[in-house]
Amino acid sequence: MFQDRVEAGQRLAAALSRYADCAGGLVLAIPRGGVVVGLQLSLGLRLPLDVLITRKIGAPGNPELAVAALAETGFLHLNQDLLALYPTLGGAVYEQRPLVAEEIARRRTLYRGGRELPDLEGRTVLVVDDGVATGSTFLASVEALRAARVARLVAALPVAPPETVGKIASRVDDCVVLEAPHPFDAVGQHYLDFRQVDDEEVIHCLEKSRQSA
Repeated sequence: MFQDRVEAGQRLAAALSRYADCAGGLVLAIPRGGVVVGLQLSLGLRLPLDVLITRKIGAPGNPELAVAALAETGFLHLNQDLLALYPTLGGAVYEQRPLVAEEIARRRTLYRGGRELPDLEGRTVLVVDDGVATGSTFLASVEALRAARVARLVAALPVAPPETVGKIASRVDDCVVLEAPHPFDAVGQHYLDFRQVDDEEVIHCLEKSRQSA
């Protein structure tokens, strides 16, 4: 159990201390909640912070159920397990994709002034969120970063279910998950304070990281 995202990030930074001051290292946080966690990694490890904008595509009538996820690079991750059970959900992915892409573009303008991700080839990248359930959004981020030819890809998560940890760990070079409870309900159940994070807080976190560099 975590007090809040700040504490979760501080505990992750302690667990990932081997990456402190890593040459060419970068923390990429998934907005919005992941950026609050990512700021603590950035401060604790003395690494720059940026965002990797990835958005979930939910099932019709149940938007929290991730059918797929789209990364800002254009990479689309499909929840194959869910689609195998409910093949008709595939149509919803392609219906929603343009709207999700618009939201990604809006956030890129807001958070980064519209600029693209920096060149990641050959770098050590720590990708972080405040927790995952199915992991679709996080896996889309991981696969997008693999395509960017990073040298070392590190997954950093406060909490995730064991089966999702296994999927993530098989796709990265290093995986640190502080808690992997079973049974697993929802990410927010593992925080005493899991208030929503707004765009202004994301921008504040990015500015604070830059000021500390």
